[in-house]
Amino acid sequence: MRPTLAAAAALALLSTPAVADETRSTLDDQQSVAVTIYNDDLALVKDQRKIQLGNGRQSLAFRDVSARIRPETALLRSLSSPGKLAVIEQNFDFDLLTPQKLLEKYVGKSVNVIRTNPATGAETAESAQVLAANNGVVLKIGDRIETGIPGRLVYPDVPANLRDRPTLVMLLDNGGAAQQDVELSYLTGGLSWKADYVAELNANDDKLDLSGWVTLTNTSGTTYRDAKLQLVAGDVNRVRDELRQMPAVAGLMAKNAAAESRMAEESLLEYHLYTLDRPTTIAENQTKQVSLLSAAGVPVRKELVLKGNDYYYGSSYGELGQKMKVGVFIEFDNRETSRLGMPLPKGVVRVYKKDSAGNAQFVGEDGIDHTPKNEKVRLKLGDAFDVTADKKQTDFRKLPNPAKGNALFESAYEIVLKNAKKETVSVTVQEPIPGDWKVLESSQPFEKAASNTALWKISVPAEGSATLTYRVQVRY
Repeated sequence: MRPTLAAAAALALLSTPAVADETRSTLDDQQSVAVTIYNDDLALVKDQRKIQLGNGRQSLAFRDVSARIRPETALLRSLSSPGKLAVIEQNFDFDLLTPQKLLEKYVGKSVNVIRTNPATGAETAESAQVLAANNGVVLKIGDRIETGIPGRLVYPDVPANLRDRPTLVMLLDNGGAAQQDVELSYLTGGLSWKADYVAELNANDDKLDLSGWVTLTNTSGTTYRDAKLQLVAGDVNRVRDELRQMPAVAGLMAKNAAAESRMAEESLLEYHLYTLDRPTTIAENQTKQVSLLSAAGVPVRKELVLKGNDYYYGSSYGELGQKMKVGVFIEFDNRETSRLGMPLPKGVVRVYKKDSAGNAQFVGEDGIDHTPKNEKVRLKLGDAFDVTADKKQTDFRKLPNPAKGNALFESAYEIVLKNAKKETVSVTVQEPIPGDWKVLESSQPFEKAASNTALWKISVPAEGSATLTYRVQVRY
């Protein structure tokens, strides 16, 4: 066989359609596509195409579906001839055409081995049986066994279940028109989204500008061109990794922020639905960002918090810590009066602040859960550098048991808060006190914030210190 003839024959064989008499639908037939993406690596795809069908039973190869489609959720319906197109059987061909896959499909079958004479360039062909294709190839050529590929392999055809693109093959019974508009809907993995927020604090730490972005990631194995994009925020119940029902959803965007956002909202059932106001292409193996919201001048509160522990209220400990860290928190209200008032999807908020030269510097980040309208958003940015605390237990006594099975303790504490900044700061001391407790003495006013929490708000002067002492009785 001459070299040009061998190459032409191999190319022709590899170009043979998977099934000669099936109808093939590609992205060229696509009229529109809608993608709804959920939080937990799940998406609902609605793919509308115009296809040409014959009458009666036939095979339709619906190409370029997601490689991570859940075939059991696929539903094909005719939009132009409702009730006249029935799906009798469907198969998802996810084995994609590669040299290795083609070789694996031919285990136990015969191929041609083409060898080229290095001196003359002449080609010879031998028939070989593929015995194995794991971690290499084993061939039986005549009465000998060879490992590795001694030449170039030529296959007689492409197996019907080996496709170059993910394909859903359906056996149809068509009683309607030859040309029909159809919609294939299915659930798939490989599409995910998350919210990312950027906040910039002003010089006085009492206001911030907030921007929200949606980050989309597509690893589903296909491209969604000019898709209508919707995002669902909420925890949808799933059984064995599939939806029990198509979820109803709800939304983002207050009226005062709608003009600044590129996503609209709709409320339905117990979820939040975010709809992009323009088509967008979600390319295969792509990460892209879409603007979600923008709000300026949101009032914010900064708080320095020293958190204690409950273990030292039942034993004698003495020194509890030197130069203890004081946490830095900011908090704002998700209300219309605060220039927000919109359901915020779960994500990460990254906070920046401008330095004296006007350059924005990163000052911390924290994650938020799905946050409804009129709720508070609280972020921990880090630990203060210039504000520290020394804490010690100054007294501890075990008192006589007030009743059988009970234990009664009395202990006293001293907390010295130090401030190296050039301005006065307020520090919230938060003590989780266990059991049935009461404060017997305190050098500063306190608040019982919860059944097991006492709060003190201490003003610490610039480049100075403030001392809190208190005595507490605890009964277990």
